[in-house]
Amino acid sequence: MKRSAIACAVALTAAFALPTLASANEKLAQASGCMTCHGIDKKIIGPAYKDVANKYRGDKSAEADLIKKVKGGGKGVWGDIPMPPNAHVKDEDIKTLVQWILALK
Repeated sequence: MKRSAIACAVALTAAFALPTLASANEKLAQASGCMTCHGIDKKIIGPAYKDVANKYRGDKSAEADLIKKVKGGGKGVWGDIPMPPNAHVKDEDIKTLVQWILALK
């Protein structure tokens, strides 16, 4: 009985912590200018983040490839509109954002 109460408490803590984390990542994306072109679940100029997550799910090189693409810009994967380089965003912030995007369901 004691173990199930602890497990329940851990699950509740995680359930309430995850929205806060997602909110922090979304705020980082907004502050970095990413949300101007991308929505979480809808295409704006660039693809929706959930579409990016689905496209790269299971791709072991996706994180490194996307970090490079976000930093340097890119074109062609999602159409002809290029994504500009994001050299103004700190490397650790880009990594955080890419990990968050890839974890979206």
